[in-house]
Amino acid sequence: MKKIWDYLWERLVRYALKFGVVGLAGYFIDLGISNLLWSGALGDGWYETPLGGKFISVAVATLATWFGNRYWTFREHRRKNFLLELAEFTLIAVIGLGISLACLYLSHYVFGFTSLLADNISGNVVGLVLATAFRFLLYRFWVFAPTRSDGHTARLRAAAGEAAETDAPSQSSSARTR
Repeated sequence: MKKIWDYLWERLVRYALKFGVVGLAGYFIDLGISNLLWSGALGDGWYETPLGGKFISVAVATLATWFGNRYWTFREHRRKNFLLELAEFTLIAVIGLGISLACLYLSHYVFGFTSLLADNISGNVVGLVLATAFRFLLYRFWVFAPTRSDGHTARLRAAAGEAAETDAPSQSSSARTR
């Protein structure tokens, strides 16, 4: 049983816990910035509108969670090409947002659950859980996958392999001279 737990901890659980902390920070960044912009504290402008403020707050929260996941959650799997990594991360974040919106749409417009409670349950509970699971799995096994050729892990493995290859001929030649 301990082997199973160790395997799950190493492959999934520790990443999921860190991912949750980073996601919670992103949620509060999104909430804080959107409310700051909507309140008009920064003056009048397109950013004061519901969609403008939400666009900015989600963009800032996405960047913050990318940094958190890149340098903490999946730090040993970050990639050399950080722009491609950010683009893939953002794509997954947008698809995750689409999952949440799809749950809200289905509940509200297809199934006819139009109360504020139903909207919150479908968008902020069901949608959030499904979108978070989707994002976590794709971030862990695609964006920050240890098998990515330009990833930190792959570079370390390649360096270790080169070091082993350089040591191997010297060991075999010393064995022949004995």
